[in-house]
Amino acid sequence: VTGVQTCALPISYYAPFKRFVKKAIKPLKAEIEDSVNLICDDIEIGDLKRGDLASVRVYKFNFNRQEYLIAYRESATEVEILSVDFFKVGTHENFYVELKKYMKEKNL
Repeated sequence: VTGVQTCALPISYYAPFKRFVKKAIKPLKAEIEDSVNLICDDIEIGDLKRGDLASVRVYKFNFNRQEYLIAYRESATEVEILSVDFFKVGTHENFYVELKKYMKEKNL
C-alpha cells in the first residue's frame, strides 16, 4: 500500500485494489494498511469463500461505521506459503459480483 510493510511474504496488489486505495482518504488508507499487515501476520484471518471464489479469502474491517472487505488469496505449495495476492478492497455493495467478474476476465 503506502507505508512500511511488515509482511515477510511477497505481496501483489491487483488493479482494483490499487485503484480503490489511490482514491481513498488518508485515514482509510492507514486502516487498509493495518488490515494488510494483520492478514500477513495471520493469513487465515479472512473467511474462505465457496463456489466461484473458492480460493479467495475475505477479511472485513470497519471504518467510520462502514464495513469494508479485502479480497486476497495466498499462493502456496504443500510445504509453504509463497506469496499473498490482494485483489479488491471496498464496501459490500456489489463487492462479490465485481470480484467474480474481474477474476473471470483475468483468468485468475
